[in-house]
Amino acid sequence: QVQLVESGGGLVQPGGSLRLSCAASGINFRIYTMGWYRQAPGKQRELVAYISVGGTTNYADSVKGRSTISRDFAKNTVYLQMNSLKPEDTAVYYCNAASGNRGYWGQGTQVTVSS
Repeated sequence: QVQLVESGGGLVQPGGSLRLSCAASGINFRIYTMGWYRQAPGKQRELVAYISVGGTTNYADSVKGRSTISRDFAKNTVYLQMNSLKPEDTAVYYCNAASGNRGYWGQGTQVTVSS
């Protein structure tokens, strides 16, 4: 059974930081591109960042320079470090695993940026 379990969300003040984690099980983590997406109320789900098997990363313009995606093959976990958070970063953040025509989603973790 494939599971992607996100954690690390919460309430943070503007300018603060959070580190999201996504622990994967039931997949061969080494062959999956891992990504983080987010969906704000009333908006479509959008890509935040992804990291390939080889370590290539890509970021949405809205988070570039403020976020870092990384992965730990020993722990089958992908991380998203987010700094200088803004109210517009408020959303549910979803972990995604993709390989060929296979794709899986986590249940999401809420990030709220507010004073």
